[in-house]
Amino acid sequence: MIAAIKPAGSNTRGLLAYLYGPGRHDEHTDPHIVASFAMLGMPDPGRDQDATLTQLARHLDAPVQLRNSEFGKKATDHVWHCPVRTAPEDRHLSDTEWGEIAQRIVEAAGIAPPGDDLGCRWIAVRHADDHIHILATTVREDGRRPKLHSSGIRIGDACRQIEKDYGLRRLKKGDRTAERQPAQTEMHKAQRLGWEQTSRAWLQDCIRAAIPHASNAEELLAYLEADGIAVKLRRGPSGDLLGYAVGRPGDLNKDGEQIFHPGGKIAPDLTLPKLKARLETTAPEEHPTARRDRPTSPWHRATDALDTLQAGTTDNTHAQAHITALGELLEVTAQKAPAHLHAELRAASKAFARAQRSQIRAENQAAHTLRQAARDIAHTATGPDDSALAALLAALVWATIIAARWHEAKNHAHQTEAARQTLHHLQAATDRALTPVVDSLATRQPGDHVRRALAHDVRAAIPDHADRILTDPAWPALAAALADAEAGGHKPHRLLQEAAARRELTTARQPARVLIARIQHTSRNPAPNLRAEAARRRSTVALAPSGHQAGNAQPTTAPTTHVDQQHHPARRH
Repeated sequence: MIAAIKPAGSNTRGLLAYLYGPGRHDEHTDPHIVASFAMLGMPDPGRDQDATLTQLARHLDAPVQLRNSEFGKKATDHVWHCPVRTAPEDRHLSDTEWGEIAQRIVEAAGIAPPGDDLGCRWIAVRHADDHIHILATTVREDGRRPKLHSSGIRIGDACRQIEKDYGLRRLKKGDRTAERQPAQTEMHKAQRLGWEQTSRAWLQDCIRAAIPHASNAEELLAYLEADGIAVKLRRGPSGDLLGYAVGRPGDLNKDGEQIFHPGGKIAPDLTLPKLKARLETTAPEEHPTARRDRPTSPWHRATDALDTLQAGTTDNTHAQAHITALGELLEVTAQKAPAHLHAELRAASKAFARAQRSQIRAENQAAHTLRQAARDIAHTATGPDDSALAALLAALVWATIIAARWHEAKNHAHQTEAARQTLHHLQAATDRALTPVVDSLATRQPGDHVRRALAHDVRAAIPDHADRILTDPAWPALAAALADAEAGGHKPHRLLQEAAARRELTTARQPARVLIARIQHTSRNPAPNLRAEAARRRSTVALAPSGHQAGNAQPTTAPTTHVDQQHHPARRH
């Protein structure tokens, strides 16, 4: 059940004319009152032909007129309007049931608190099987205005209980982080102009698409303006940016002027302060060795960066920051991926926008590495190869699973559902991206002797999932990937253990395909040569600054390395 409070109005008679009229498309049938305040005391215009809408409007407005005459100040925006609708699959409720529901909603809103005989005047009109409209005038019988602050939350809670009591479809409880639903006027305007989306929905998509391309709020707004979007800035006397609003080209008011929407009215996480906190983070200090070992491909760097989310954290503010940055990486991946994956990845990114935000404040600095990975992809001119893309998408799938589990643990129902919808689209894209990789590997699978040795590695490294892996249709391709890695100096047993540690396989529908993506990513470079590394360390000591004389240097020997206790016969491709 959805109860949507409309913006306050001032024309009681005009709203009654709509409720009792034929509707915009002749959809209103048999309009009549199903509930009202206790002292209505007049006939229903829908049942008595002598009763008029003007009389009913005057009766409902009586406390408003009395307040105006006593205080000498006209009460404005006094018409409260709340349609209440059941789900399409719900049963049709009787007039009595709708009347009981209307009473519970006006009580929850504060329009007519229970036991308060001086509440506001209100009626509930039914003109269809699946919904009613509640109209109230927000001046009480004692001349005071009702306390309607947070009435939407209270009404939402009442609707969740009504659904349970009347056996209706149960919706999830809101948390005030959803974007505003479009008004009827917005939807009709979009339809009239041939737009697939309302202006606010379109602008939200544009802003989210631009975020990975910017490192601060000024850059973001300049990027939007360069893309043809109307931008209006609010600056202080010092020139500092204080606020912004954006407008869709062609979205004009009746005077032909551009209509602008503030960021906070588009989505709760698109206010200027939140965008600044999200974009203007600084890079953490990095050890020179880590800088040297960093992958050169932004696609591989993004896959590595996702490990920061996969590792998990007990700090909720850090977890929220990583999930927000994950949405940015999803968005830019959708922009840069091959055309045949665009539809699924765009749907995944759009769905995840709802999972990006919650009531938990994000410590955005914690997610700088992940956000920087998204920016690097945004600014790269080259697309990924098949294996790099498959590895990134597989990592995104697992990161989304982690995000869904975190939201579920925090009882974030809407965000959990959004993450699950994202997962559906991501898995479809990942399957398509992996297909050419698996097919290529399958054409050059190793011989039986090597496959048996590799199967032994699988059973030793991942015993709990070995049977599923070895019976997976992609097992021959996985064997080829492991053989390639071994030829590059990597140990298959260790690669399998590392891959399973990065991504638990219980939820994997096809574990061999999941392992292929991870192992190809991990083994893309030849294994480090320990002897060469030791020689490099010795040369570093020998070339030390003059303050460290060679005669005082201690002899350096190559470190003793652990040799695998498992010895397989020599494997040949």
